[in-house]
Amino acid sequence: MELIQENPDISAYLVADEVIDHHHPLVRATAARLAKEAADSYAYARAAFEFVRDTIPHSHDSGDPRVTWRASDVLGLRTGVCYAKAHALAALLRAEDIPTAFCYQKFDEVHGLVAVRFHGAWHRQDPRGNKPGVDARFSLDGERLAFTPDPESNELDYPVLYAEPHPVVLSTLRAAPDRTRLWETLPTAL
Repeated sequence: MELIQENPDISAYLVADEVIDHHHPLVRATAARLAKEAADSYAYARAAFEFVRDTIPHSHDSGDPRVTWRASDVLGLRTGVCYAKAHALAALLRAEDIPTAFCYQKFDEVHGLVAVRFHGAWHRQDPRGNKPGVDARFSLDGERLAFTPDPESNELDYPVLYAEPHPVVLSTLRAAPDRTRLWETLPTAL
């Protein structure tokens, strides 16, 4: 699948904002700690991915009722659904000047991922969190995502790489008072 940048300006994929708040002290401190142990930007990206995937439980898997959407809140509260975990990973990567995009898949609901830019190409990554039947890994040599769409079931990969979280996703997260309500209102398409 060919991935399509929504914005041709690569600097758009490094921006900090209210959601991807990589200027926040907690995001900066976390990025600095991970960077200190990494030999290069690739090792840092892998460490950031594994940190988000493995130390921030997916709130559905853990039963956490809280809904997070801002990267610093995901890191601070250590909880989030796929979209929120993607926001946290994007903030950590952008904090170290690694261009990061938001991308999505469609199953019964929309699933959130990120794409990182290395060696002149985008590589999708899924920090959702592993569980039985899910084994997502950081990879620049072929995708190791949590889920693979089945086109016969009307599932698909959206090819667009967004510089900001999709507005439908963000408004759904912001409107949900808890995870139960979020699960009732997850977007089914972009």
